Amino acid sequence: MKLSPGASETAARPDSGAAIRLGEPARLAGEENGAGLFLVVFMRLLAGLWVIQGLLQWSAILLPPEPLFDKVSALRGAAVIFFATVNLVAAVGLWLATSWGGVIWLLGAIAQILVALALPGFFSMLWIGGNIVLIIMYFVLMWRASHAGAPPRLV
Repeated sequence: MKLSPGASETAARPDSGAAIRLGEPARLAGEENGAGLFLVVFMRLLAGLWVIQGLLQWSAILLPPEPLFDKVSALRGAAVIFFATVNLVAAVGLWLATSWGGVIWLLGAIAQILVALALPGFFSMLWIGGNIVLIIMYFVLMWRASHAGAPPRLV
């Protein structure tokens, strides 16, 4: 593709729809204020937490002090494998600030709440409250970031 004089390479690239674009500061595309930046920072902190959770689940699979799948029910074993996979995939999506990362994270967080209720001892009940708070914070930040550049409405 030949660029006209004065045209930049970034102008020639089609819009990928990603929340973060290469060569730009970490912010939502078209963001006028700090709401998008705050959302990206929140998503990256959440990604770090989910990486730790995923690695803890993988350590339960790969480095158990005693054989894990011989002593637990099939449901608990499936939950360990599910969260080991979903937590790391969600962490990558959150770190990249993509919409699919948020969706996978919401799926995993809601699944953690349901598993904590269905399998006592798998997750602590305190973790249910933590997930609910994180989900609410995520939706509030998404709403603020999406309405940041909108002009004020008259009531």
